[in-house]
This record gives sequence, C-alpha cells and structure tokens, in this order.
Amino acid sequence: MNSSENGEPIESIPTSRHAGLLLHPTSLPGPYGIGALGPDAERLLDWVAEAGLSVWQFLPLTPAGAGHSPYSGPSAFAANPWLISLRRLVEDGWLAAESIAEAPTRPADHVDFAGVLSWKDKLLRRSWERFQRNETAAQREEFNAFVEDPSRSGWLEDWALFAALKEHHRGLPWYDWDPELQSREPAAVHAASAELAQPIAYQRYLQFVLRRQWRRIRTAAAKRGEQLLGDLPFYVAHDSADVWAQRELFQLDSTGRPSVVAGVPPDYFSETGQLWGNPVYDWNRLAQRDYDWWVRRIRTQLEWTDRIRLDHFRAFEAYWEVPATELSAVNGHWAPGPGRALFDSLKKGLGGLPFIAEDLGSITDEVRTLRRELGLPGMRVLQFGFDDGEGEHLPSNFPVDCVAYTGTHDNDTTLGWFRELDVEKQRRVQEMLAAQPDEVAWRMIEEVYRSPAGLAVIPMQDLLVLDSEARMNRPAVGTGNWSWRVTSEQLTPSLASRLRDLAVETHR
Repeated sequence: MNSSENGEPIESIPTSRHAGLLLHPTSLPGPYGIGALGPDAERLLDWVAEAGLSVWQFLPLTPAGAGHSPYSGPSAFAANPWLISLRRLVEDGWLAAESIAEAPTRPADHVDFAGVLSWKDKLLRRSWERFQRNETAAQREEFNAFVEDPSRSGWLEDWALFAALKEHHRGLPWYDWDPELQSREPAAVHAASAELAQPIAYQRYLQFVLRRQWRRIRTAAAKRGEQLLGDLPFYVAHDSADVWAQRELFQLDSTGRPSVVAGVPPDYFSETGQLWGNPVYDWNRLAQRDYDWWVRRIRTQLEWTDRIRLDHFRAFEAYWEVPATELSAVNGHWAPGPGRALFDSLKKGLGGLPFIAEDLGSITDEVRTLRRELGLPGMRVLQFGFDDGEGEHLPSNFPVDCVAYTGTHDNDTTLGWFRELDVEKQRRVQEMLAAQPDEVAWRMIEEVYRSPAGLAVIPMQDLLVLDSEARMNRPAVGTGNWSWRVTSEQLTPSLASRLRDLAVETHR
C-alpha cells in the first residue's frame, strides 16, 4: 500500500497474499532501555523488507496505563511519550548530545520500566527547555500549526490539561480531584489552565515531537512498500482525559464513578472471566450525536496507520456488562452494542472501513453476521486450532478474508505454548505438523504462510523460537507484562532470508 504525502492511506490491504510482523515499538532494539521511533525503527523496516514482509503490525500507540498496558491508557487520542527517540531529539538540536552519551546501562532484552521511564522523563523535560531557548522561527511556526490544527486541537487541549493536572495532583485519578475540577466547572478549568500554563505547553510539545518523528517512520515505510497495521482498544480507561472531558458519553453516577464496568465472561484465558473495570459507553447518547466521538477517534488513529485492528470486535454487537460492585466478571450479562449504526457513521465520516476485526473469544452468529455485512476480515490463531472444538482455527479452514497468526500478544509464545501442553497433546501437535519438538514453532509458521489467509502475521518471538519468558502479555495478570524486547543481534540476515524464501514458496 502507498500513502499520500500527508500520510493518509489511499488504499487498504490488498486481497492478494501478504505476510507481516507483529512487534510493538517498545520492543524495538536500541541503547536507551525502551524501543523508540528513531533509527532502530527504520532499521526494522529495512529488515522487514529483506524478509519479504509487507506489513508491520503493532499494539496501540496511545499512552500506557496500569501495569504499562497499551490497552488501558489515559487517552484514546494522544500518543505515548515513552516512544520518543532521544537520538532524533539530538539530531534536531533539542537535546544535548552529552545527555544520551552518559546514558546508564539498561537491559537489552526487556524494558526496566522503573528505571528507564524516570530517566527518560528528565531528558524529555530538558529537551522542552532547550526547544524553547533554541527554536527557529520555522520550528515555532511548525509547532504552532500543530497545536492550532482544528482536527486535533480539541483532544490535544483536553489531554494536555488532564496530564498537567494529574501531575499536579501527584497521580491521583481525576475523580479524586477537587469537585470543581472533577466536573470541569469553567472557572476552575480557566484557573488551572493559567496556573499550569507551562506544564500544559510541555504536554503539547511531547505530542508534537511524537507526530513529527512518526511522520518520518511512515514515510520510510511507504518508500519500502510496507503497510502499518495499528490496534484500537474498544474501551478507554476510567482515569482518562476522554472520560473526564466527556462524562456524558459514559455510564457514570453523579460522582463520576462507573455504574457498570466492562469485562469478558469466563473463557480460554480465565475461569472467572476478566474484569477490566473500564466504564461502559452510553450508546444512546453517542447515537444521538451520530457517533462523532468515535469518528474523531478513528480519524486520529489513521494519522498513524494504514489500517486498524479493532480489538474486542464482538463488543460492537454485544458486550459483557458487570455491576461495578462485583469483584469478578462472572456475574455479568450481555448488553447490546451499537452494531451496524456505528459503522455507517464511520463509513460516512471516513469514506471507508479500514479495519480488521478481532473476532476471537465468545463469538456468536450475530457477531459473524455483523463482520460479514461490514466486509471486514477476521482473525485466526493457529494455537487455538489444536484445542477441541476449534476447527475454524486450523489452516485448512482459514477463509481468504482473514488475518492468520501463530499466536497474538495475548498468547504464550508458540514454543512456550507447546511446552505447556500435556504429553498427549504434544504428541497430537507433532503428528499433525509432522514435526519434532524443536521444529514445532517454524512448522506452525509455515502452516500459517501456506494457509488460504490473505495476510499471515507472525509475532517476532515465534520467528526467534523463544519460550515463555518472551511472552508479551498474560491476560488477567496485572503485572510483569509488556516488557519483552528484541535485540539488534537477533535481527539477522539469515532469519530474513529464511522468511523471504518461505514467502516466495507460498506466494506471499
């Protein structure tokens, strides 16, 4: 797929056979403790091209939330400042070279969040100070144009004020602030905006830098003929700029607390379901506004990506609603989602539906019908194909209009998954794949590539045949996730060559 000069997608993923890589930017290699939108991201794009891949898929780029999760962030519109490349800031003259020359030694294979984020925060604040001192007239004009752009000024001001207030309140959630600020009384908002003018401007600057650095990544991807596939969480966090700024769009009580919360019923990952705790949308109010908030949200995300994976797609048809007083998700019930009406508004507002539906979990005929009517490809996960009753996840049953994976960010790595199977299931997997234990991961990659699926996407951990220590996320476990990183040494020419040969063999 190609992109226009301003980064807008001009076509969606083609129906011919393609292959892609799943790797979040925080997992990129690099010397400063966490992946970033700098030279290592562009080197990854080179490696992706060498490997015969044409799609780079990643997790949500919005700010991370509790447990460093990209799926529960404090904004549905802003981007994650952790992703800012310090080296690009030095190149732009907004950070002194000696600041990163003295960087402390960090682990190369995982993110030490506690150590790296406080260090990086100090450098980002230094860059803001230097930007204000040394900015050229052209840079100031570029910054002002970004801030004043009407397509982003609304969410940007909500986010900048929210982030500044949250820092001012030492991390307290908005529903524990003074009542006047909780309810955004105009006088209180005006006073806070004046008092926190500099912290607010700093938050604008971070978003400006992120968009600026990402444009370079997007241009680099387009030049290599590579598509960027993003990810959109269905819900937003309660303690977020979105809920604080537009409480009327969510089912909250008079104090701003949720009356019902989101989750999923017992499933493959948890016997008690998952109690996510996110506030539930007021779909009636959103419908009255022609789903304008959703249209703006998707339009903003398409500034970053060519296409979007809709996480938890089944909730558009019906979602699991749990009373806020419950301690688990077991005693919830299904409530109707917005259905086709939301997508009609999105199509009218965006000109198309550039989506992939994450149709995993408790999927009903109604969910399948909605996906088919919208013309969206779904997902298939080969690991699920070896479980009883999961025939649709076997490669011979994959439809053409799907995106096929060995596993996703929520699954164990394929090697870790295989090692956790009982002996009988391991034997069955080996027989079905005609593989020895040390061949299972790559045989599954080959099966996904050879399947009818239009797009085959492989997590980097599976390409490297890593065990459970490299797992990205354990659903329903709140800590110890999202930290895995690939190293530069692992992105070898031989691995790229092996993938390219497979792509040629399977016509991808």
